[in-house]
Amino acid sequence: MKRTIFMYLFFFTLLFVIFQYMNEKKIFGKQENKIESQKAKIKQLEKSLKIATDSADVLSNTVLDLNYFTLQGNENAMSYFESLGFESGDIEELVAEYIYEENLKSGDNPIIPFDGINGAMKINKIRFLNHKWIIADFTDGKYWGEMVVEYYITTNKKIELTSVASLLYPSY
Repeated sequence: MKRTIFMYLFFFTLLFVIFQYMNEKKIFGKQENKIESQKAKIKQLEKSLKIATDSADVLSNTVLDLNYFTLQGNENAMSYFESLGFESGDIEELVAEYIYEENLKSGDNPIIPFDGINGAMKINKIRFLNHKWIIADFTDGKYWGEMVVEYYITTNKKIELTSVASLLYPSY
């Protein structure tokens, strides 16, 4: 009887060990598959990150190129205003306000060298190129054009504007 009990215990232990082995093997396989899929996701995300980083570098270089012809991106132009005792950001704000206030007056903006055909010519947008020039976009609602404006600031912050070149696009 003792022998049969030991035999049953042996078989039970053997079956339990085989069951544990098969169960652990299945769990281990699932974990390996999960690790492999996570590694694949990591590689894909690293590739995406590299592409995004490369795109960010390209965008950064593009922004630097675009800022080259701006007042805030031109060290010499900012130094010019600093030598006069002004901050370039304050000058941009002051001149922009002056230009847009001219739009509020009735009739055409006096800076624009064209008379409005469909209404009064008004300046829509300006961009400072440096300490001397501005590019401006203007329209009367139907016709529109662009111009280069030369500006000068006196020491008492009086603004002088002169239209240097302009064009009016044909209406199609």
